[in-house]
Amino acid sequence: MKITYHGHSCFELSGSRRVLIDPFISGNPAARVKPEELEPEVLLVTHGHEDHLGDAVHIAKRVKPEIGVVHELAVFFQEQGVEAAGMNLYGSVELAGVKVTLLPALHSSSYGGRYMGSACGYLVEMDGWRIYHAGDTGLFGDMRLIGEVFSPQVMMVPVGDRYTMSPELAVRAVEMVKPDVVIPMHYRTFPVLAQSIGAFTEGAEQTGARVVVLEPGESHEL
Repeated sequence: MKITYHGHSCFELSGSRRVLIDPFISGNPAARVKPEELEPEVLLVTHGHEDHLGDAVHIAKRVKPEIGVVHELAVFFQEQGVEAAGMNLYGSVELAGVKVTLLPALHSSSYGGRYMGSACGYLVEMDGWRIYHAGDTGLFGDMRLIGEVFSPQVMMVPVGDRYTMSPELAVRAVEMVKPDVVIPMHYRTFPVLAQSIGAFTEGAEQTGARVVVLEPGESHEL
């Protein structure tokens, strides 16, 4: 399994299938790839904000991946002429042979003033790996439950503060989930997110997790 970071909260998981999460590419100053270069078989979007929905509709119309998103976001996709499986919190679907579970996130979600359902995270189960993308979120108690019930080996966690958790609170999230590997995200994309993650890296390593810091365009092999 290879995990490639495209900046902000966008990750590509490459194994027996190609899974793309939060494809904010156009307008993302950190991205080192073009939307036309991405060909996912499974497409996931954590919530409706433009810096996460991004190029999802454009990519979906071109590639026709299987899509699993919260119900209201699925309705939006369908209005754009894109097939999408509607889900809700703690529900699971199988997309192109990949099991996807929708998990809660503590955040807002809208697009052009339209409510887009709950903000979410995902548990992706593929090739024996359980990967938890926390989405845009603050710290919340169910993270401990997510760790106990799903035991993710890998966690992508936002650390940029202001719109999500601070680096210090992200360490608490890692303590609760207890992943083997943790990858920070949602920082340094814009000046308002110009966070130093030294405190996160040091604190998360003390939990026993291996911290993997990826620059946009870089990959990590599990």
